[in-house]
Amino acid sequence: QVQLVESGGGLVQAGGSLRLSCAASGSIFSINTMGWYRQAPGKQRELVATVTSGGSTNYADSVKGRFTISRDNAKNTVYLQMNSLKPEDTGVYYCYLDRLDRGYPIRAAWGQGTQVTVSS
Repeated sequence: QVQLVESGGGLVQAGGSLRLSCAASGSIFSINTMGWYRQAPGKQRELVATVTSGGSTNYADSVKGRFTISRDNAKNTVYLQMNSLKPEDTGVYYCYLDRLDRGYPIRAAWGQGTQVTVSS
């Protein structure tokens, strides 16, 4: 099994920055995709950003140019650097890990969630 532990959430003013961390442990597959979802009150869960084990990234349009996802494979950790934060970025952020099972991606783990609150 894989376990993901998140940290780095908090309260920040609009225009500020936060960095979220998601550390993986357990049966970690070397070939995987990790990323971040967020859930805001009254809104659908949104896929924010993804990064493959090879370093390829994708971002939601709403965060392009402001957020950066990265990973440190030696530390089995993925990060989400969030700059120029807006109140609409408020929500609970969840990291995840997908692994390949015979070439098919499966959701191997979810983080516990970390609250990000951006005040205006």
